Amino acid sequence: MAIQWFPGHMNVTKKAIAERIKDIDVVIELLDARLPGSSANPMLEALTGQRPKLKVLNKQDLADAARTEAWLAWYRAQTDTGAIGLDASDTAPAQRLIKACRELVPQRGGMAKPVRVLICGVPNVGKSTLMNTLVGRKAAKTGDEAGVTRMEQRINLASDFYLFDTPGMLWPKILVEKSGYHLAASGAVGRNAYDEVETALELISSLKAPYAALLAERYKLDDVAAIPTQHDDVLLTEVARKRGAVMSGGKVNLQKAAEIVLNDFRSGAIGRITLETPEAFTQWLADAKAAEAERLRQKQAMKKAGRHTPRQDPRGV
Repeated sequence: MAIQWFPGHMNVTKKAIAERIKDIDVVIELLDARLPGSSANPMLEALTGQRPKLKVLNKQDLADAARTEAWLAWYRAQTDTGAIGLDASDTAPAQRLIKACRELVPQRGGMAKPVRVLICGVPNVGKSTLMNTLVGRKAAKTGDEAGVTRMEQRINLASDFYLFDTPGMLWPKILVEKSGYHLAASGAVGRNAYDEVETALELISSLKAPYAALLAERYKLDDVAAIPTQHDDVLLTEVARKRGAVMSGGKVNLQKAAEIVLNDFRSGAIGRITLETPEAFTQWLADAKAAEAERLRQKQAMKKAGRHTPRQDPRGV
């Protein structure tokens, strides 16, 4: 079942961004380096227009280094777009962000024309932690659940550099089904909006071919070569047995196994993983848009056919 999550406070954030963007020079979008395509908000394109953008791949220490480089190159190839990576070991990211933003708007600077930057991102992408690092104190509330930050904040990173923070925001309809599962696996979706077993199975599906060796090492799975072709539920069942998620009578506890897999992914315990490549995500998005266009076409055709269907006399005459 497709995952969707757009609670009311996100609609408030959308309206706030639409109002704030009038005074903004650069938009920073903080992305999860493990799912750079799925964590990019398509709604921001419409909200921010043609303003220069800086894509920041956060948590790159948890991501596949080679795939991170591919994503950075892919974003840098886009018009008026910069891209950098950040991770937990970067103790002074402010200067990197300032430098990258100034390069996008060289005409701005100085007290008369300060650089005004808006930073956005999906929930639980690490934005509050980054903001606290930028100011060197606990200015933003952090947590491991989606939807912790609820207010806009302004931080002066330099005398002529203003950074406006916004709460985490998704979008009303996630077209790419895999994106919904990847976002849920990362913790960007509220816990009541997805099934953990289903999400863990989809996560295993994304991991088993490119990261079979990591799965085998983490969960002591015996046949590494067989992992890419095994059914997802078989692998999750094996994880349950290896990690002691077994109930009385020998029945495996798939819920417990799902929680183990999801927590291991989020913490980086499985290893450095990136669930998407630029090429794969581009294809997923194209397929999803085509499917949505066909759905709308059929809906319109049915609506039109309904208008031209003669009404049946309730008396059967």
